[in-house]
Formats: sequence, C-alpha cells, structure tokens
Amino acid sequence: MVKEHKKESFRHFIGRFCLILLGATMAAVAIELFLVPNSIIDGGIIGISLILDYLTPIPFGILMVVINLPFLFFGYKHIGKNFFLSSIFAIVALAIIEFPLHPIPGVVDDPLLATVFGGLILGAGVGLVIRNSGALDGTEILGILLTRKLPFSVGEFVMFANIFIFLWAGFVLGWEHAMYSILTYYIASKTIDMVIQGLDDTKAVLIVSDEFIELGDAINSRLGRSVTKLHGKGGFEESAKDVIYVVVTRLEISKLKQIVADIDPTAFVTIMDTQEVHGGTFKAAIH
Repeated sequence: MVKEHKKESFRHFIGRFCLILLGATMAAVAIELFLVPNSIIDGGIIGISLILDYLTPIPFGILMVVINLPFLFFGYKHIGKNFFLSSIFAIVALAIIEFPLHPIPGVVDDPLLATVFGGLILGAGVGLVIRNSGALDGTEILGILLTRKLPFSVGEFVMFANIFIFLWAGFVLGWEHAMYSILTYYIASKTIDMVIQGLDDTKAVLIVSDEFIELGDAINSRLGRSVTKLHGKGGFEESAKDVIYVVVTRLEISKLKQIVADIDPTAFVTIMDTQEVHGGTFKAAIH
C-alpha cells in the first residue's frame, strides 16, 4: 500500500508565501533602486524584460509576467502544481511591488556599487523564492522543455541563452554596461546558491584503511562524529576493503587529518564538498 504524502499545513503555507513575498520584494528593490538607474541587467527573463523595458514603453513588471507565464503554463506538468502556483505568486508580486518603486531615484550612482549590491540583493531575493518552492525566471523551465529534444543540458541551454542576452545588452545599453551586467549575473547566481544551500560549509570524507575500527572509534571520541562503515573490494587484489564515511565541518578537516595520520598514515583519504546535510545527528553535533 502506497503511503500518502501529508498535506502542507496552513501555517507552513502562509509562512512559505510570506518568504516568497519577501524574496520578490528584495528582487524588486535590487532591480529598481540599483540596476535600472545604472542601465544594468541580469540574465534570463529578468534581463530580457529589462532590455525590452528600455526599448519600449511597456513597464518591466508587465513584461516579466507576460514573458514568464507561457513558460510556466507549458511546463506545468513538469514542475508540479505547487511550484506553478508559487511561481505565479512570486512573479505577480514582483510586478506589483516594482511599479511604485519605479519613480524613486536610484540608491547609488556608481555602477560598480550598483552591480555588487544589486547582485547580492537580487540573488538573495531570487534564492529565497526558489528555496520556498517558487521561481522568478522561466528560462530554466524552457530549458527543461527544449533539452528533451535537443542534445544540450539545461545548464548549457541557460548559459547559451544568457550569452545572447548579454550580447544584446551590449548593443542596446553599451558594452561597459553589458560587462557590469555579466558581473551582476555572476554575483546574483553565487548568492542564489548560498541562500538555497545554506551557510553550512560541510565536507564528506571517505577513508580507506585496514585500521577502520580504530579510526572509527577515534573519530567518534575525538571529533564527536558518527561514522558509517561501507564494504568495498580492492580493484587490483580483489581483497575486501572497509571504507569509513563521515561528514564534518570545514573547521574539523585538519583535526580529522591528524587523527588519520596518528592511526594510519598510509590510509587513502578523499575529501568532497557537500551542498546540504539533512537528518541524523549532524546538526545537533554542530550546536
């Protein structure tokens, strides 16, 4: 018998949409008070809308809704009802909030300051929307639909689309503004990743050693970390190998290396970046 998923509670629903509204507000502030006054754009649908806003009398907010909605409707079955409704709410909220901000003068006149802080605020706002199951840009949805029939990944499609958008910006806004726009896009994308993935800088470590029992006990007692023991097989000798898997914070890496060096200097250690850690006792151990 298939277990039914629990429905989202009303309290969680309201909280999530409040955070989406906050994200849309931050994006609107970044666009209208930092980017637009300095003729700087972002990538994706936001960038296209900003260029068209510069070329036509149609307001940016209306362009955002009109350009994004077809992608959301066509991608409905691929992104799900919850994501679809959250995205529509975020895009419409951005359009409404942006309108009264448009007549307000920009916060800074320095393009570099506008690029850095506009990119940070925009990225934080977009990341907040994505983290709460919404989106402000239909470019990736279009990429999902098109890459089913084209020999490209979604990431490659988004990259190619942004190349043409920034080239277009160069002809319309000038090449200096286009270069500032590329920097804005980079800062915003990195901030989006930080908001979505969180600030925890964790590492996943694999240790291959014949002293796996002693190592596991030492890591548990000296670092306070639980370990998982995996069973493997050597590629050359076909002999059984036990592998220790443990997740630690960045600050614990040097101490972990010292533990391994003390017990088995010949151990094979692989350290990998992780994006998120959920479950278990990891969070509790940090605090």
